[in-house]
Amino acid sequence: MDLNLTPALLLIPIAYLIGSISFAVVVSKCMRLPDPHSYGSGNPGATNVLRTGNKLAAILTLIGDALKGYFAVMLARVILGDASLSSTLNSWLLCGVVIAVFLGHLFPIFHGFKGGKGVATACGILFGINWILGAATLGTWIIVAMFMRYSSLAALAAAVFGPIYFVFLFGFQPMAIALLVVCLLLIWRHRSNIQNLMNGTESRIGSKKKAKAEAEKRTNTQTNKQANTEGQS
Repeated sequence: MDLNLTPALLLIPIAYLIGSISFAVVVSKCMRLPDPHSYGSGNPGATNVLRTGNKLAAILTLIGDALKGYFAVMLARVILGDASLSSTLNSWLLCGVVIAVFLGHLFPIFHGFKGGKGVATACGILFGINWILGAATLGTWIIVAMFMRYSSLAALAAAVFGPIYFVFLFGFQPMAIALLVVCLLLIWRHRSNIQNLMNGTESRIGSKKKAKAEAEKRTNTQTNKQANTEGQS
């Protein structure tokens, strides 16, 4: 589909505005929860929202952040046509859309340019490009998370393999460059997690629940010992 360049270029700022919708903030306001910037890591993402104890809010945040990436890419693909994944001008426009929606999530204009780390949005972008690409990258995250028990390490591994999977499926198209940019941005946003991984201080998946359970067990043990001591006296 041949389009006049100027109207087509509008897809890029539109994608940025879509990405700028922070579902962590939106969901928190709708469910009367604290602003995610004000507690925990300060990161407006599903993991931080989960720290409120509201699992539904965290799930809605995760879905919303993923869907905005998916929607922005699919909207552009519908308008640009099937050639948007090949080496044409339209493919470069789609690359711009991918980078724009991701930058919107990282630096949202609606929320003081304080955004999330982009894992869910990147996943939505990949599914928007191709469902096999999205499934393969999501599978990488799941495998690493299951065996290594580090959510951040799983995200980093998925970010690295995303562009590789694309090249394997489609060859070296312009989109591979856009996905490499997304990969590098996601790694940069996880720089504190990388430091924690290197220092051995990064939290493992389920570690907080385990620590809480052990603390409760110690408390119960101490309570029982105190009760037994009082009973003997």
